[in-house]
Amino acid sequence: MDGGGIVTHGVPGDEISLALARIPAGWFQMGCDTGQDNEKPVHRVWVDEFRLAVFQVTNAEYARFVRAAGTLAPPFWDDPALNHAEQPVVGVSWHEAFCYCEWLNATTGGRFRLPTEAEWERAARGGREGALFPWGDVPAQSLPGYAKRCVRHWKNGPEPVGCGDANGYGLHNMCDNVHEWCSDWYSAGYYAISPERNPYGPETGERRASRGGSWRHHIKMSRCAARSSISPEFHYADYGFRVACEMESQK
Repeated sequence: MDGGGIVTHGVPGDEISLALARIPAGWFQMGCDTGQDNEKPVHRVWVDEFRLAVFQVTNAEYARFVRAAGTLAPPFWDDPALNHAEQPVVGVSWHEAFCYCEWLNATTGGRFRLPTEAEWERAARGGREGALFPWGDVPAQSLPGYAKRCVRHWKNGPEPVGCGDANGYGLHNMCDNVHEWCSDWYSAGYYAISPERNPYGPETGERRASRGGSWRHHIKMSRCAARSSISPEFHYADYGFRVACEMESQK
């Protein structure tokens, strides 16, 4: 498949359908002048066309990986606040997210991986150049229904994927629900030396980069440019991931 759409894999009765959005190639201004120091300087970045999962990886999808690969389930697997089939899987380390992508490649013959920080931020903006959030510049707390979502869905765990509106590229939960692992090693000062085209982060590091908001935070929705990072071995109840995929022409 050369664009966005649905990829289905598995045997009848045990399929997983993966919705992918096509993110067009282009330049964008990465970072935020009014954000944290690690979001500066704002710099012009080119990102090649790629595909990104419309939704965060769910417990149902990850369960098939656990069964097929014979790997350990995440530490929160039996927590009723976190283990609904349509909630995003949480408590997955960076290494486990990487292994999921490798398994998905072996299963589908695709080129799946974790997105880079640059890819994630371009996708999160949804074509809104310079906007603070996927929906514009209005603070999350001012959005209609925000308080209701916090009380009904984000009190004890993440909400099922796909709640809330999609951004301009058709992606859900890009700046809320759970933090999402990126492929990059993290460096607070990387933007000062970042290459202009398709940056992949530092060659080495101690922490892996992550993006997006968290159900555990007081403010549940993050800005598109906001950066975070933790050790790749950690298993946190508000860390999940979504997969990226290279276009057919990039194989």
